[in-house]
Amino acid sequence: MKFRVDRDVLAEAVAWAARVLPARPAIPVLSGLLLEARPEQEDLVLSAFDYDVSARASVEAEVAEPGRVLIPGRVLAEITRSLPGKAVEVVADGSEATLTCGSAEFNLRTMPVEDFPTLPAMPPVIGAIGGGVFASAVGQVAPAASRDETLPMLTGVRVDISGEHVTMAATDRYRIAAREFDWRPERPDAAAAAVVPARVLVEVARSLRGGEVAVALGDGIAGFESVGRSTTVRLLDEQFIDYRARLAGDWSIRADVRVAPFVEAIKRIRLVAEPTTAIRLSFGQGQVTIQAGGGEVGRGTEVLDAELSGGDIQIAFQSQFLLDGLSGIESEFVRLNMESPTRPALITEVPGDAVPAFRYLVMSLRQA
Repeated sequence: MKFRVDRDVLAEAVAWAARVLPARPAIPVLSGLLLEARPEQEDLVLSAFDYDVSARASVEAEVAEPGRVLIPGRVLAEITRSLPGKAVEVVADGSEATLTCGSAEFNLRTMPVEDFPTLPAMPPVIGAIGGGVFASAVGQVAPAASRDETLPMLTGVRVDISGEHVTMAATDRYRIAAREFDWRPERPDAAAAAVVPARVLVEVARSLRGGEVAVALGDGIAGFESVGRSTTVRLLDEQFIDYRARLAGDWSIRADVRVAPFVEAIKRIRLVAEPTTAIRLSFGQGQVTIQAGGGEVGRGTEVLDAELSGGDIQIAFQSQFLLDGLSGIESEFVRLNMESPTRPALITEVPGDAVPAFRYLVMSLRQA
């Protein structure tokens, strides 16, 4: 096998594919990146697979001799990232691959390509969405997914598809984030539900911002494809909480606050708080007082303008949970919908529709 490729193009593709390489591979060959040079398509295809997630990237290349080679992925990623800005030539013969870039040359031991498992086929495409909308939606809901692997269902993002409408939702039992958006289905009566691992969705969203993202579902696998890159992932159990019922409710108290200064104030005030200490919000007519601390370090207080309807209220939240919800707000103002200091609060954008596109329900904390 022999091919020549642009250094930046190769480095970016290798880094993208290597992100799915397992830290502790079940078998040694899963730590490798499969490189396939195809003269007919005049491209180089890089693949990685860990039995749950696969990544496949195609880039333009000058292919002199076709072939396939399996190279340790993390080593290749480190090398390509540090190469000078010149064309890269790779020649593979037997158990060794030679990578040359300018005056730099690396002789890399290859792995048995015949032992590398076959990647799963991409399921049928059921629709497409703009990369920007997809990335925005994932960024809003994924922070609410659990990191507790003992409850796999909660480590995923629930995706509900009904015709031209899609809802993504995630929860870790202490908050629920949901985002609704429109997309372009392959069929107008499309209907599907799936729970996709949140960490995979986040990686896909980061890397597939360009153009449209094609979404595929079938046989317990989800697939995402855009601009020459594709990812497949094994789905989680479809069981999920009834998040829509929990996000509905009557809120007797409503407070609107400008997002940017609110976020900055919370970040400042929590500097004197222990990680588990609450951020206390006291809403009165025309203002909100943000407070934290009280232990050995000290206390912090800041006052911001707020538009309040309903009675005065003092309510507390875990600071990072509150910031995660505010980070999903894309409007200038955020609306906090509240009932009492002991009930969850619903965070939405302002101005809000009858059903806001983004909703974030967060548990309040008991105050001493």
